[in-house]
Amino acid sequence: MAKRIQVQTPFGKYFTLLDEIDKDLKNSEEFGSILILSLVEEVGEMSRAYLAKHGRKPTNIKAQQDETYEQELGDILIAIIRFARIKNINLDQRIMYTLKKIEKRKTHPKV
Repeated sequence: MAKRIQVQTPFGKYFTLLDEIDKDLKNSEEFGSILILSLVEEVGEMSRAYLAKHGRKPTNIKAQQDETYEQELGDILIAIIRFARIKNINLDQRIMYTLKKIEKRKTHPKV
């Protein structure tokens, strides 16, 4: 496989690190599915930690002992970046698209 040319975006350094971390997995058929499942798991963990800390489930001792929701948010971002990398999705473009969409909704709300 040809060496990937890194695009200079805020995500470039993460992609470079992940190229090394995922070198044995990134070409496997099921890696995308594994990353989607990982993302769902991390969202659940972040939700559990957040709700435990902010009173919705204050008796959830397990969630309070695990990683904080801030730490889990980092895990979610890495799962997203890993998925985008193997699917050749330019996250900088996707984020800018979504920010413009949100801005448009704010300035031109649907009636």
